[in-house]
Amino acid sequence: MDGILGSLGIDPFYIFVVLFIMQIILIILLVLLGDKYKRLKKSYSVFMRGKNGKSIEQTIFNKFEELEEISDLVKINEKEIEDLRKKVESHYQKAGIVRYDAFHEMGGNLSFALTMLDENDNGWILNAMHSREGCYTYIKEIVRGESYIELSEEEKQCLEKTIYQEKYDIKDMEK
Repeated sequence: MDGILGSLGIDPFYIFVVLFIMQIILIILLVLLGDKYKRLKKSYSVFMRGKNGKSIEQTIFNKFEELEEISDLVKINEKEIEDLRKKVESHYQKAGIVRYDAFHEMGGNLSFALTMLDENDNGWILNAMHSREGCYTYIKEIVRGESYIELSEEEKQCLEKTIYQEKYDIKDMEK
């Protein structure tokens, strides 16, 4: 066996082993490819079940119509959300309360200042002062976070807590 392989110094057994390994790899690849083809054929069959070119075209047009309807609904929803946002802007969103002893005679903090503001810091302060003779209530208008009537110390504190309520802990608002 002094052929070409012998002159090159290659043993034919090694070539046989390499070719055998390559053949096994090709068989494995063929099986994997066949499996992938079967899955693709199954997907295609499911997609095309009971359909021809015309019905597929109609299905695609139906989907486009559905997308247009969804797009219209999204636009309607966006408008409604914007309308709601505008309405909510003028409603009371911030509240604060400060309890205090108005006349230092009753014991306990029976008097309070209550502030209600909207998003633009417009609203009012209700001050209820409790004494032995009765309870006196006052209301003061707040425009853009300020009052045109002088505020008491408790009312100022309540207004500040209401405007900057994110910075205050809710538990602190009762103090």
